[in-house]
Amino acid sequence: MASFSYFSLFPCFLLLAHFLTLSNAATFEVRNQCPYTVWAGAVPGGGRRLDQGQSWTITAGAGTTQARIWGRTNCNFDGAGRGRCQTGDCNGLLQCQGYGQPPNTLAEYALNQFNNLDFFDISLVDGFNIPMDFSPVSGNCRGIRCSADINGQCPNELRAPGGCNNPCTVFKTDQYCCNSGSCTATDFSRFFKQRCPDAYSYPKDDQTSTFTCPGGTNYRVVFCP
Repeated sequence: MASFSYFSLFPCFLLLAHFLTLSNAATFEVRNQCPYTVWAGAVPGGGRRLDQGQSWTITAGAGTTQARIWGRTNCNFDGAGRGRCQTGDCNGLLQCQGYGQPPNTLAEYALNQFNNLDFFDISLVDGFNIPMDFSPVSGNCRGIRCSADINGQCPNELRAPGGCNNPCTVFKTDQYCCNSGSCTATDFSRFFKQRCPDAYSYPKDDQTSTFTCPGGTNYRVVFCP
């Protein structure tokens, strides 16, 4: 009888695992429709300069969590990819390795979670800098959008160069930051919610701000939809 070795099958298992990971990966097309340049940032993903009409495709593996995509404005980078952005800056790097600095409009997602669902949202918890649409391009589920003129209507207390801060960034109190987990809506959060009802307006705004699609769905994030 021929001998049997599990080790001889190990490369096959690796190939199968790689195939399954790729087959469940999601793509995110990031498109800039703003009449100005946006430097997209993504974790995972890095970063890319997008002039008007340009797009960038990111692939995220199955099971990716705590991921986000955002736009940076008024950036200046040298040939080594080092510089600064007025909004959304990620430690002075073109290729983001960490999250952006408020204020910045966020597209957040977690893939293949409970019941193999993707969870996604637009968040204004870090403030607002660019109008955004975050929508599936496959699957039977709805997209979300925040396209109001929040920068133009921003309360004086929250105004920032190039954007509109969330009150937590400005006041740093538990009332706005929800550090104790017991906070509720405020006049400032209602300012954001009235203009972008699909978006997170403060950290506990889950019920009307989290959306799902089947695992394996692909998405598009559009700046200035």
